[in-house]
Amino acid sequence: MDQEQLTKAVDKRRTFAIISHPDAGKTTITEQLLLFGGVVRTAGTVKAKKSGNFAKSDWMEIEKKRGISVTSSVMQFDYAGKRVNILDTPGHEDFSEDTYRTLMAVDSAVMVIDSAKGIEPQTKKLFQVCRMRGIPIFTFINKLDRDGREPLDLTAELEEVLGIESYPMNWPIGMGKGLEGLYDIYNNRIELYRSEGEGQEFLELDENGEIKGDSPLKEESIYRQVLDEIDLIKGAGSEFDKEKIANGELTPVFFGSALTNFGVKTFLDAYLQFAPKPAEHKVEDDKQLAPDDEAFSGFIFKIQANMNPNHRDRIAFVRICSGEFDRGMDVFLERTGKKLRLSNSTQFMADTRETLETAVAGDIIGLYDTGNFQIGDSIYTGKKPIKFEKLPQFTPELFMRVQAKNVMKQKSFHKGINQLVQEGAVQLYQSYSTGEYILGAVGQLQFEVFKFRMMNEYNSEVEMTPMGRKIARWINPEQLDEKMSSSRNLLVKDRADQPLFLFENEFAERWFKDKYPDVELTAKL
Repeated sequence: MDQEQLTKAVDKRRTFAIISHPDAGKTTITEQLLLFGGVVRTAGTVKAKKSGNFAKSDWMEIEKKRGISVTSSVMQFDYAGKRVNILDTPGHEDFSEDTYRTLMAVDSAVMVIDSAKGIEPQTKKLFQVCRMRGIPIFTFINKLDRDGREPLDLTAELEEVLGIESYPMNWPIGMGKGLEGLYDIYNNRIELYRSEGEGQEFLELDENGEIKGDSPLKEESIYRQVLDEIDLIKGAGSEFDKEKIANGELTPVFFGSALTNFGVKTFLDAYLQFAPKPAEHKVEDDKQLAPDDEAFSGFIFKIQANMNPNHRDRIAFVRICSGEFDRGMDVFLERTGKKLRLSNSTQFMADTRETLETAVAGDIIGLYDTGNFQIGDSIYTGKKPIKFEKLPQFTPELFMRVQAKNVMKQKSFHKGINQLVQEGAVQLYQSYSTGEYILGAVGQLQFEVFKFRMMNEYNSEVEMTPMGRKIARWINPEQLDEKMSSSRNLLVKDRADQPLFLFENEFAERWFKDKYPDVELTAKL
């Protein structure tokens, strides 16, 4: 496509992640958005396929069994003239590294909050990542169909706990069994509560914000209370400011119920109106790369093995940052300088995929990978190398010894362990003295998922022996003497053969530093 066509195509893209604490309803709202995009017929089912009633975005077997999201999934659909890319992220804190990397690949975020619980710890952590990036944040306060906290308390908490200004786009009229509807401040109307499948029904408001004509709602005390609260908000609250939204300084707040699909369409319509199109991306020489630059570029923010266990495939997720992707094009891999042909590409609907012929900046695409790519890799066309900023990486705190239960199945054990560690959820180390495998992770659940997937996807039963918490510190190979190792600081090497010590505790680390004051230890974050 020519420059004008490319710019128009890029301007239609809206790419966002949904973040929340576990059980706030993040995956449920994703399902409803897909419903409006025409991708599914009913939430939890695939259009024209009998797949069972699992969440569409929870495609992994362990997610279906446990009812949680443990990996980011990507979904794409067209709605209201826009091409929407949704990244549904794990809410569980043990998988926050996957979520952090995903947040580097989006242009905005939707923060889902449980109306009964308010802001929870994981929501706060993920919000801070969005804040650091300065990306717009849209808030959906969920579960209005249940009794929850006072709306004024919830909006005040956004400002007090997260330190961000808020502007309520709508306001609940009642809650739980007494839910009557939403007072739509932005659109100057009332959306009456209807259970799922009954569509939307609105009441018009006059210039004073009162219901036009006759309605039983006019006589209800809850309606009068809401009018008083609206007056308070308009008098004392933040003003609507597009520029502050764009800079991540003000969050538009929407109330609703994802489970009953109430308020979700109103949210989606408003989100697409104010969400940003793909922006410039910073590259390592401190320059900004425009999304409609003619040169194609992107970075790998996630690698996933066995999205289709029958095919034993491995997919590298790429955020396109500039230019146009065409299937079969040649690109350079910045890390190695190697030229690669991108002939096997796909677009996502969680586990459903279609061969992708073309895509532009803002889109998330999948590349079938035979082991060329690593998380954080930059790919590009043109003569000048392009390298994007480094993605966040966490140093593991929990460690496990791991070995194959059946020594006759070493081949599948090694294949499984190598492919799964390349996804970045667990780190692999080897003992200097014995060569045994040691896994490191940020959270315990990652080990459980690893063990499950080794058995389920590679038919390799593993034995895992807990080593507890350790402090991982890398050492310069030139300063290493293997005699430095002891029972308090185990010497291991990482996948790049770099040596590091696993210290029992802070006391052991201090003791080592006192004994070897000239040796430099790094956390290698």
